[in-house]
Amino acid sequence: TRMTLPRLDAAVVVPGFLSGASDFREMADSLSARGIRTAVVPMAAWHWLPCLGGRSMRPILERIDHTVRHLAAAEGDPAAVPGFEYSWQDCLTDFVHTPGGIWEVGGSAEVQEYPIVEPRGHFPEAGAARGRVALIGHSAGGWISRVYLSKRRYGGRAYDGSQLVHSLVTLGAPLADSSGPAFRGVAWANQEPPPSTVRCLAVGATGTPGGSSGRLTRDAYSFCVDGGDGTKLDGDGVTPTFSALSLPGAETRVLDGVTHFPWGDVPGAGLVAPDLAKEHRAGKPWYGSPSAMEQWADWLHRA
Repeated sequence: TRMTLPRLDAAVVVPGFLSGASDFREMADSLSARGIRTAVVPMAAWHWLPCLGGRSMRPILERIDHTVRHLAAAEGDPAAVPGFEYSWQDCLTDFVHTPGGIWEVGGSAEVQEYPIVEPRGHFPEAGAARGRVALIGHSAGGWISRVYLSKRRYGGRAYDGSQLVHSLVTLGAPLADSSGPAFRGVAWANQEPPPSTVRCLAVGATGTPGGSSGRLTRDAYSFCVDGGDGTKLDGDGVTPTFSALSLPGAETRVLDGVTHFPWGDVPGAGLVAPDLAKEHRAGKPWYGSPSAMEQWADWLHRA
């Protein structure tokens, strides 16, 4: 049996698809103020580009692993998590070679058939782990965190993150199976329950109906359901409630009137999601707003 490391009151936040560390700084600061010292995976939004089209998430998994290992080695001190080197040239190389997705890069969209492609970037090595941390995965960061916890090989590497993680919180994560290449990774994660050694909380929201909240919401909900009609579903504006709660064995919390992302605070988000940005600017909270965090952050203390 492997030695179980002590539990640290520390957490790593994994940004959602096409978002970066800067979008989660306030959430991290708020968690730190509550006694959960929190680091955000130190990545920019453009680091997601190689994963476009539902491809392998190995580039993101490398960043999660980097952050978890450094935070665990530093006994939960977020200031000790270094950055890493990743250039536009690295991104272009990753974009060309990252397997899977709608273009079937490397020959297939199936996770088990991904060729082994090591993501680019220079990640400083961490020291020996001194404890286990929590993982908080927003949106796609939630299901990718499930891959990180697994002992199975994904694109050539088994991360076995459950050795360094005591709790997983998913915020508006698409966790239920659906059709299309983008859900191949979700289906891969769903082939097994989360590790028994990791406590899990799945957080979803209601109050943004698929039939009356704009095109992005309708399309996003439709994407998350087999059969493709999201008009009758409720959710957070991107992930329908049922999918956000679809984590076997997890505790669940449903936040009413909470939106997916701080749309009104992020440049360009209003162009992508005008209806959601308007609601957010008018005061609708997102998962990282103080009123929403009141409803889930306390769970991290209840080990």
